[in-house]
Amino acid sequence: MTPGSVIARLAAGADGAGRRVRSGRVALIGGDRDLDPGIPAPVRPHMPAAVLVPIVERAEGLTVILTLRSEHLSDHAGQVSFPGGRIEDYDADEVAAALRETEEEIGLPRHHVRVVGRLDDYETGTGFIVTPIVGMVRPPFPIERDELEVADVFEVPLSFILEPANHELRSGVFGGRRRHYYVLPYEDRFIWGATAGMLINLYERLRDR
Repeated sequence: MTPGSVIARLAAGADGAGRRVRSGRVALIGGDRDLDPGIPAPVRPHMPAAVLVPIVERAEGLTVILTLRSEHLSDHAGQVSFPGGRIEDYDADEVAAALRETEEEIGLPRHHVRVVGRLDDYETGTGFIVTPIVGMVRPPFPIERDELEVADVFEVPLSFILEPANHELRSGVFGGRRRHYYVLPYEDRFIWGATAGMLINLYERLRDR
């Protein structure tokens, strides 16, 4: 897949604000409850957040930058995630928040990112409504992680994400309830939860029809 085809497929079916449209309407929010509609909604109020889905234009093929969150964080500790976080009052919009958080977490300057679209909003079980912003990144670019928040930064080939055989549906008991969730096991990385859900959404937007 080329950068041009990524941009074209993200643009297809989006409204003027870049949001995904299904059957003539803006898509409903996806989230952790999609696979288990009966589980309770988060107790705390919804908190708006934004993440960057950075697609790197490498000569050998497109890749996606992911991070491993530090173990001591209060939310999603030790999990694989996109760079991002809460939308603050001083952020102009979701794009500004995603670029700011990315620069703070992994040191990727915003001028290295060409924003090309967004995925469907995602509601996490912890109460965040996350807007994934997709950006193209052309090497070379600096990476300098915030060691307090980010334990590691790595890249996954986009071709791996676009292969349905790599999308594993698993289940486990959490809080006394059986839950279903997607996993994309890549090498020694365990990509699951909200990040896996957003990667599945990316696959849905980019796959061959």
